[in-house]
Amino acid sequence: MMKKTVVAAALAAFVFTSCSDTKQENSAETGNMEHHEGMAHGDNMPAESKVVVETPDYTAVAAPVKEQLTVVVDNYLKLKDNLVASDAKKAQEDAKAIVAAANKVEVTGLEGEQKTFAEERLSEVKQAASAMAEAADLDLQRAQLELLSEATFALSKAFGAASQTLYYQHCPMANNDQGAYWLSSNEEIRNPYFGDQMLKCGSNEEVFKK
Repeated sequence: MMKKTVVAAALAAFVFTSCSDTKQENSAETGNMEHHEGMAHGDNMPAESKVVVETPDYTAVAAPVKEQLTVVVDNYLKLKDNLVASDAKKAQEDAKAIVAAANKVEVTGLEGEQKTFAEERLSEVKQAASAMAEAADLDLQRAQLELLSEATFALSKAFGAASQTLYYQHCPMANNDQGAYWLSSNEEIRNPYFGDQMLKCGSNEEVFKK
């Protein structure tokens, strides 16, 4: 048991250190940085059975809700890409589009637990996206990204609302080294919390196949 704990700690330290190396402005040459990033995160895929965000199965729900939620997801993906590009102005516009799309989801047609789940998660989506829409500062926008990401992913999985395969990705250094997640339609890591500063810092943690 002790041996397994030591090995796990060593692996965690390796990933953390590799990410840290990419953050140093005066670190080794670019080739070495790329090498460390690749070793730390690889674009390795998690086991198909791995679940990070637990959700109920409401995939049998009527089509309009699925389609409306898919619009929320698609706008989220645009926002994520603009955070990767460190474009705060475009991210603000995307956040506004997310709020508008979330407001159009017809939860009144849902019943019982389905309705409660959708209302709670959509409330989180609107809360985070509204804060991002009001913030012109990238750091303030990025501070809302994890809540938005988890709520969007949960809705997508629960209702089967996705037009493509989705990858739930994680960076151990985001959120003041607490770690944070985001959602992508591409398994290749492009970090929205740091942009070019640590573009490839992260790993695929869960995959949702449409």
